[in-house]
Amino acid sequence: MIGRRGFLGLGAAALALPAWAQRGVRAEVWRDPNCGCCGGWIAHLRTEGFSVTDHRVASVGAYRQRLGTPSDLLSCHAALVEGLVIEGHVPAFAIRRALAERPEGVVGLAVPAMPLGTPGMEIEGVAPEVYDVIAWRADGSHFPWLRMRGADPV
Repeated sequence: MIGRRGFLGLGAAALALPAWAQRGVRAEVWRDPNCGCCGGWIAHLRTEGFSVTDHRVASVGAYRQRLGTPSDLLSCHAALVEGLVIEGHVPAFAIRRALAERPEGVVGLAVPAMPLGTPGMEIEGVAPEVYDVIAWRADGSHFPWLRMRGADPV
């Protein structure tokens, strides 16, 4: 028979479960130490419950090469989230969706060209642009995967 303390302990554990599950989404980011918009994107991920390791490096190029990012999709910073490569200001919504769906053959997501209104690229008083999150495969082929406006799907 479970006592009052045990019951309360189970209740507390159940309430903490969603927060614990979100902390399990780990992101490792490589960025230029002087980049402000990268810091904004990292703040967006942390606000969305990701656990972010922020590596400030002199050059992101070697990390992109190791991650296999296609050269025509380069943007601002590189990241690795549960085996999924991320390039640029990809919103948390798109990352979570890709992790949940695991589209066949997709190894990474990118938002090239740093569109206004993407997480980290917000400008007060300026409407966010509509843009595509690009998915790519290990062979470098890629395709528009998800249409977004700011941090939200269209």
